[in-house]
Amino acid sequence: MLLRLVPEFELRRDVVPWLAAQGWAAALDTSENSSALYIVNVERNGKIIYTWKGSQRNTHIGLYDLQSKQNEHLYTFEKDLHIISCSVNNERTLLAVSFRHYTEDETASQLLQSVSKYLTLLIEIHPINNVRVLKAVDSCVRVQFLYPVEDRNASTESRLLLVSEDKYIEQFDIRVVAEEEHKVVIQKPGQLPRAKVADDLVWAQWDMMEQRLFYIVPKESKSTLRCVQFYPDENFNSILESHLDISVNDTQLKLVNFGYDYCQDQDVASKSLNLQVFTSKAGGLCVCCSLACDTPDEIMYSIYFLHKGYNKTFTVSLERTESHQLKEVAFMNLDYYVAAYLPGQFLHLLNIQHPDLLCHSLFLTGEDARIDTLQNYPIRSPLVSTILDCEAGSLYAVSISDSTLLQLLQKSKQDSERLAALHCALLYFQHTEDLEMQIIRWISENLSTCHSFDPIQEFIVASLYCRMCPETQNLDKLLPYTSLLDWIGVVPGVICATDIISLPVLEFQNSKGFWEKLNSNLESVKYAEPQLHYHNNVLRREWRNLSEEGAFSSGHLGLCDERGSAGEFAVFHIMSRILEAANGMCMPLPPGFHTLHLGLGVRCLPLHTLLHYIDIGVLQLTETCVRKLLKDLDDTEQNEKLKLSIVMRLPEALGQKVRQFWNHPINANLIARKYVKLLLENLGNRQCSRSIPERFSVPVEFLPLNYLTSMLTEIENQGVHPYEKQDHVNARFVEEMALKHTMTFLGLKYS
Repeated sequence: MLLRLVPEFELRRDVVPWLAAQGWAAALDTSENSSALYIVNVERNGKIIYTWKGSQRNTHIGLYDLQSKQNEHLYTFEKDLHIISCSVNNERTLLAVSFRHYTEDETASQLLQSVSKYLTLLIEIHPINNVRVLKAVDSCVRVQFLYPVEDRNASTESRLLLVSEDKYIEQFDIRVVAEEEHKVVIQKPGQLPRAKVADDLVWAQWDMMEQRLFYIVPKESKSTLRCVQFYPDENFNSILESHLDISVNDTQLKLVNFGYDYCQDQDVASKSLNLQVFTSKAGGLCVCCSLACDTPDEIMYSIYFLHKGYNKTFTVSLERTESHQLKEVAFMNLDYYVAAYLPGQFLHLLNIQHPDLLCHSLFLTGEDARIDTLQNYPIRSPLVSTILDCEAGSLYAVSISDSTLLQLLQKSKQDSERLAALHCALLYFQHTEDLEMQIIRWISENLSTCHSFDPIQEFIVASLYCRMCPETQNLDKLLPYTSLLDWIGVVPGVICATDIISLPVLEFQNSKGFWEKLNSNLESVKYAEPQLHYHNNVLRREWRNLSEEGAFSSGHLGLCDERGSAGEFAVFHIMSRILEAANGMCMPLPPGFHTLHLGLGVRCLPLHTLLHYIDIGVLQLTETCVRKLLKDLDDTEQNEKLKLSIVMRLPEALGQKVRQFWNHPINANLIARKYVKLLLENLGNRQCSRSIPERFSVPVEFLPLNYLTSMLTEIENQGVHPYEKQDHVNARFVEEMALKHTMTFLGLKYS
């Protein structure tokens, strides 16, 4: 299973034993009443609020602390109630509760016109004291206390959000005072200030960690998504507005993360919009929405990548149609990914950070998509990388299993799955030596089986991206994260349509954290993409110049004369593929790469193949390697051929540096010829300052050589000397080498 779920909280494990110890175990008869014990809210500070029925059918509210692993009883209603919503303030001095009256005869209760169907109460619980009615209406109300920044001292003021089924949200400001014996009571309970936060909404979602409210208001055929940010200084303001092509005019109000009333949530889910907003640490903002589909064996959902300016709509063909009839796609926030999950059908990990190409999102079906511990519905994602199974009463920490991902990488035969798994392994996980070695091993074994991408290029680009981006702010917007410019492949069973959408409008001043990063992403979309984004074609000319100058050709190598081993053959092959991958992206290789590569080529390849690789640029002649070849290899007939072939191919600048290390007549003759050629080229059309004598005072009676030596000496006297760092190479050296070569050619002994 790709998604690994670790239970952080379970009602049966963490609450039931405590209830039994308190004498309330008799009330937990779940066979008769599945809602006897259930979760009603998860607060920002890790407190989980739950409710259960007592032995006398009293209704109790308790709290579990994820940090201390302790339970606490908060309040008891001495009647049978159905708790809809509940929230406790940060100081645990106030409790807000919304509930519906339970009666044996529903018809009889409707005759009592003066009795409201729903009540919302504000209760003093430090200690238990006064109760104030905030709302007594016939429409459902949800409550949520705002939480200040962490580690702040206890506050004398709390703020409470009330979300009404009548499509409005308001905020209550509640001041408390401490009386004798540490009693905390509400100050002026009859005059609680309130402020309207939003109205005419059809959908709302609470982000408990960042204390912000997302909501949607309908506008003609489209909808407008807005966000209100609540600040520790007790202010709030609308900070975002974005237009969505979603029709929600006739939709019943849907609330996300405003408590968890399992029974009512199931009823509303069948009638209202299945939509959630997810954010990421890197400034990603996504709207996930399940869409209606006319075809029974297909399902549709859209992901609005607001930080990128486009929307992707996915149509998935289902393997079996019976399992989804009463269910919709569940969306989960994994920070780097959004997961779209349909139990028994598929698991789709959608890349938030890099959503451009479909091949960087992982689509799984069958056993690969199965999540054993998560089969109930509805499924909530109240926090990043957290899943709440409302029916089971369990809170899970969710993560991607690196071992399962590597298994998927190894067994998959589809390029789309391989590329998505490789991208996830390289960019999602923190780099460890063990993980990298396993990836490198897989790449080495599958070089020839990947047809639509180069795994070495992906590894190089992703590794550089991961290491460089944390060092410099906003560098991720310029550096490539993949070697692919586009993707023409398909993901079996998935059809994707992409639409350009308008960018959201932000209104904030001096805001840090998420909003600053989101704004940076939006600015990048407006001005930097794709004009300022790295493209290797831009650097291709400069790359060639650097390569010709030998800028990437330093390093060390030991050449110990025997042919290369099987291991060296394998390394040479891998290095050749790495070189090809790096050259294709105009990316430099580490110092010493070309030297080691050439040395392995000398050991592993026959001479004609080695020279062919040098001529076509696969092997590059580096100063370090050529110098060691000329110095360390003895002058056997085979080695002479190798040395001569390499010396003849050296660029002029490199040749001048290394030829002196081969003390051999063939090399001396080459040096003399090259010296004469360079002298005559430097002479050009210049005239000598004085006439050349008919004879030159030398002991050899060979007029052509005398004339050439005299001419070269005259040129040297004019200050032309190509080999300034090699004083022994001069006209006299040329004369000596010429005589030596001629005598050898004629079979005469030279003394």
